[in-house]
Amino acid sequence: MLLLFCLAYVVPGFVGREPWKNADITAFGYMFELVRGTTSWLAPTLVGQPLEFDALLPYWLGAWAMQLAPAWMAPDFAARLPFVMLLVLTLFATWYGVYSLARSPQAQPVPFAFGGEASPTDYARAMADGGLLALIACLGLAQLSHETTPALAQVAFTSLGFYAMAALPRRPAMAGLWLFMGMAGLALSGAPAMAMLFSAGGLVISLLDGDARSDASRTTPWIAAAILAAALLATMVLAWWLDLWRWRISPERDWRALGRLLLWFTWPAWPLALWTIWRWRRQLGSRHVALPLWFVLVSVVTTAVTPSSDRSLLLGLPALATLAAFALPTLGRSVAALIDWFTLLFFSGCAFVIWVIWVSMQTGVPAKPAANVAKLAPGFEPSFSALAFVAAVAATLAWAWLVKWRTGRHRAVIWKSLVLPAGGAALSWLLLMTLWLPVLDFARSYTPVVNAVMRHIDRPGCVEVFGLTRAQLAAFRYHGNLEMRPAGWQGACHWLLVASALQPSMASALDTSGWQLVSIIRRPVDKDDNVLLYRKADSR
Repeated sequence: MLLLFCLAYVVPGFVGREPWKNADITAFGYMFELVRGTTSWLAPTLVGQPLEFDALLPYWLGAWAMQLAPAWMAPDFAARLPFVMLLVLTLFATWYGVYSLARSPQAQPVPFAFGGEASPTDYARAMADGGLLALIACLGLAQLSHETTPALAQVAFTSLGFYAMAALPRRPAMAGLWLFMGMAGLALSGAPAMAMLFSAGGLVISLLDGDARSDASRTTPWIAAAILAAALLATMVLAWWLDLWRWRISPERDWRALGRLLLWFTWPAWPLALWTIWRWRRQLGSRHVALPLWFVLVSVVTTAVTPSSDRSLLLGLPALATLAAFALPTLGRSVAALIDWFTLLFFSGCAFVIWVIWVSMQTGVPAKPAANVAKLAPGFEPSFSALAFVAAVAATLAWAWLVKWRTGRHRAVIWKSLVLPAGGAALSWLLLMTLWLPVLDFARSYTPVVNAVMRHIDRPGCVEVFGLTRAQLAAFRYHGNLEMRPAGWQGACHWLLVASALQPSMASALDTSGWQLVSIIRRPVDKDDNVLLYRKADSR
């Protein structure tokens, strides 16, 4: 059942859509350039623009997948396949990370006076189930984990490194291999500094690990520390060799916006994590608390000092879910009931709204939601998909069964308080990616803009560009099959695309005397993405 639940969460969002703005289409644009052979594999560029993030491995994975894919498979879908595996890796590594920490002697519950308590293995499995449910329930995971961007690779390799550090005292050889892979992958995915910080913290925690010292049948903390020190050194050498060191510190922060991000992005794991820290405050040095707490602190501090706040905070979600899992044995009935009722009302309301708006788009009844969609996405034509409808109905019925199961009388399980949050988050995501996928694809894809431009260009060819973003360049390159050149290029380009926001500065940046405005291409849902199409006066 848990595997089916994970499958229902992973697949929607990867299937049946176009590359979306901004990070998704931008990353795919660099992968597409690698496949075309127009850029270097060690320093990818897109129309002369270098990578925004110094990551290499995520782009290699997408490009390799496109090269190996059969001819009938769309390149953008082929590029997503390794990222599907990265999300699966995130979920599995989180489960095994919680399981390994829950097997620690200090994480085990106090034995009953007359026996009857759960075995260490059963207890650890139940805690791991709770940690996985807490991760899926986090609201910030849904969108970013279904994009083909370095952020997903970073959270996957962070999860792998977290699991490896958790399992080092019990399985040093295998965990050491996973540790090297996780930290190297994290460095190659654009976060070498975080890989070093994670490894350094794990090294200190291993040296102070009381659980490892008290368990004579396991390896000593010195062996674990030696493996962590080797991984730290290897990460430093790899990042230096490939020149991956870049500091992106943002001194000015909107602390109110950051606070809002922390509240909703990590919901509902953060209240449970705080409860864990309070209830286990006398054992903060124990590995099952100290290790996830260190990962969370590194992620939160990085979020506060770097521009990409949400993508930095994403790396802390597996560890935050681990802390949330260790709150479950100490939750009272009143707290669990509050979580259940709030989750039931919130996600049932979300599902109701999604269904009402979809019915309105299909039938026009009620009229107000359909009118709002037409206003926000002018030009969108609703369509019906039987497969999407069946999947949405099945998910809604599964939610109703889950609510009935949770409110019924059954054998008590330790993860019961996280069933509805995780199920509600998965339900809302699945409904959005089935019922609302056509309108979301229309609103977040650049396909309408590219199609409008191509209606004016008689045949694909050379086009000069001025002021276009990386996302726009990738869209015109992929959807329009256009050869893009920087404005002012000494060649025979007969067309020029200009970002509408930069039109006032266009005259001072390049010679416009030979260009004639053909059309203003408006993006239906975002006026900031409008482009101007020019043609050379002598190219008729």
